[in-house]
Amino acid sequence: MADEFMKGFAIFVTASLGWLVVAGWYKTPAFEGPQLLGTYPESPDVFSQIAIIAGEGMFYFAIFGTLAFWVLVPAINEAREAYAERK
Repeated sequence: MADEFMKGFAIFVTASLGWLVVAGWYKTPAFEGPQLLGTYPESPDVFSQIAIIAGEGMFYFAIFGTLAFWVLVPAINEAREAYAERK
C-alpha cells in the first residue's frame, strides 16, 4: 500500500506544482487582488490558451490521479483478495 500512496503523492505534488505555476502566471493580475483564484485573461494568444488548458488539466489530474491511487487501486486490490478468498 505504501507504493500506491507514494505514486498518488507524486502525482499530487507534480501536478499541483504545474497548476500553481500556470495559475500564478495567468490568474494573478496584481499582488493586492485575488491571487491564484482570479480570472484568466479575456483574449489570450495561442500559447497562453495552451498553457491555460494545460494548467486546468493538471488541476484535475492532481485531484483524480491522487484519488485513483489512494482510493481506487487499493479498493480493487482488496476486492481481488476478497474474491480470491471466496473461492
